Amino acid sequence: MMERVWYVAYGSNLALERFTCYLAGGRPHGGARVYSGCRNQDPPRQSVGVTVPGGLVFAGASKVWGGGSAFYNPSASTQLAGRAYLLTADQLGDVVAQEMWRAPGSPFALEVAALLPAVDAIHTMGPGRYETVVRLGELDGMPMFTVTHGTIADLTPVAPTAPYLHWIATGLIEAHGWNIQQVVDYLHDAPGVQLGWTPGALLSVLDGSVLDGSVLDGDAGGGG
Repeated sequence: MMERVWYVAYGSNLALERFTCYLAGGRPHGGARVYSGCRNQDPPRQSVGVTVPGGLVFAGASKVWGGGSAFYNPSASTQLAGRAYLLTADQLGDVVAQEMWRAPGSPFALEVAALLPAVDAIHTMGPGRYETVVRLGELDGMPMFTVTHGTIADLTPVAPTAPYLHWIATGLIEAHGWNIQQVVDYLHDAPGVQLGWTPGALLSVLDGSVLDGSVLDGDAGGGG
């Protein structure tokens, strides 16, 4: 089994405070779910902003945030802005298990951790929303992985909610050092966002909430 791997977040887990709920347990501001946390609750050894081929898509219905959930489309002819967290393989298994509303240390979590060495591109474990593991290359000699839906083309784009977008915007600023206009431009290009947001509405909603650290009230229904 691989000891250390990079987990590449691209949704609300871009924000370290929000991702910490997956690692150490707790409920993120603006969300409806309390996370149990990983068996190993140590923080990431390192995190770094990364850009990989592919694109961000919002679709489905998030049980944590309401609205569309974020998914990675490896076939998109754009670039995905992510944040790579250096974790143990077991931590990544527990994170993915929680994405799928399964328990840390469950057979599913153990299966994820065990299969990582065999994933050289894309491996679909099942039909679930985050049951497809994608290898995104290497960083500092260690493999990068993310998870997504296995058949992105079959998903109907759905606009995300303001609290969800807040965490994504916060993470993009943390990981990439973007200004709020760069965040708006990036998010508005993602399928699903234009169904509920104009660039001006995104700017007005995110500008204040990100800068002052607040999380807007909104429908909270997971998807990280």
